[in-house]
Amino acid sequence: MTYQYYDFFAGGGMAGVGLGPGWTCSFANDFDPRKAAVYRANHDGGVEFLLGDVAKVTTGDLPGRPDMAWASFPCQDLSLAGAGRGLEGGRSGAFWPFWNLMRTLGDEGRAPGLIVLENVYGALTSHGGADFAALATAFADQNYRFGAVVIDAVHFVPQSRPRLFVIGVRGDLAIPPGCTSKAPMAPWHPAKLADTAGLLPPKARTNWLWWDIPTPPARNTSLSALIEDEPPGVDWRTDTDYLLSLMSPRHRAKVQEAQQSGRRMVGALFRRTRTDANGQKRQRAEVRFDEVSGCLRTPSGGSSRQILLVVEGPSIRSRLLAPREAARLMGLPEGYHLPDRTTAALHLAGDGVVAPVVRHIAAHVLEPVLAANGVRAAA
Repeated sequence: MTYQYYDFFAGGGMAGVGLGPGWTCSFANDFDPRKAAVYRANHDGGVEFLLGDVAKVTTGDLPGRPDMAWASFPCQDLSLAGAGRGLEGGRSGAFWPFWNLMRTLGDEGRAPGLIVLENVYGALTSHGGADFAALATAFADQNYRFGAVVIDAVHFVPQSRPRLFVIGVRGDLAIPPGCTSKAPMAPWHPAKLADTAGLLPPKARTNWLWWDIPTPPARNTSLSALIEDEPPGVDWRTDTDYLLSLMSPRHRAKVQEAQQSGRRMVGALFRRTRTDANGQKRQRAEVRFDEVSGCLRTPSGGSSRQILLVVEGPSIRSRLLAPREAARLMGLPEGYHLPDRTTAALHLAGDGVVAPVVRHIAAHVLEPVLAANGVRAAA
C-alpha cells in the first residue's frame, strides 16, 4: 500500500520524484504536451496523466479519495518579475478551476486529506497580500486547517530558490504533536509571512497553523561539484570579455578575487537592468562565487538565462548552464529523463519544484499527519 495523491500542474512530475516510492499518483494533469512527454518518460508511462486545461477537468476524471492533492500552480502573475495581475491573471488564475475541483470533491465526500500549494515568494506579497488572503480564505471555507512555510532550496541543493508552500489538513483529521508550534519559527517563517498571516480575515486566522518543520542537516554539495568540464550540447561563449565589461567595479573585483584564489572557481552570472548614478538604465552583469547558483528560471529571455563563469587563474570562460546540471540543481536523479532540446530542458527545470524540498515536507508534515490518522504506506 502507498499514499495516494493527485498532481495538478504536474510538469515533469518533480513533486512525485520528491515524494518517493511510498506515494502513488492516481491522477496528474498539465496542459503542456512537452511536459506531458517528460512526465510519462519518468513515471512508468504516466497512465494517470491527463493532458489538457485544468478548467476542463471534472471530478469524474479523478479516481477515489486521495490522501493528498499537490498543486504547483502557475506563478507568472504572482512573480515579482511579472505584470502583477495576481490570481486574476490568465496564468496564475488557473488556481481557481483547480480549487473548484477540490470544493466539488468535498461536496462528493471525497475531499483530500491534505492539500499542498507551491508557488513563488511573490504569492505572499501579490496585491499587498490580498492574493494570499484569497488562498487562505479558500482553505478556511472548505474547513481545512492550514499554514504556510517559505523554504529556500539552498538548504538542500546549491541553488537559491525560495518558494512558498501552503499546507492544508482537512478539518476532521488529527494533527500529531510536534508538527506545529504556537508561534512562527526560523527559518521557514520570515517576518513578511508572519505579518501577512496576522492580517488574514478572522475565519482564516482561526484555521491558521504554524508548521514546525526541522532544519535539515548542513548541505554537503556545492555548485562546483555539480558542474561538468565539457557538458554535451553547450558551447563556451565567445563574448566573455563583453560580459566582464558589463560588470560594476564591485562585481569585477569578485572576478579578480576568484583569479587570485589559486583554485578553480565557478560563478553564477545573470544580466540585469540597473539604474546608474546618473539615473540611466543600463545592462549589468552580476556574479556570485559563493558556490550557490542563482534561482533557475524559464529561459524566456536572454537576461533570465543563467551563465556560468569558470575562473582558473588568468583563464576566464563562460557558458550557459547545461540541462543535466540544471536537473542536479533541482535535486533530480541522474536517471531522470530530460527533453532532447536544451531550451526545453532548461524550461522544465526552471518551472519545477526541488525534489528534496518536497521530500522534507512529506517526511515532517504530510506523512506524520496521515500516520496519525491511521493511513500508512508500506515500508
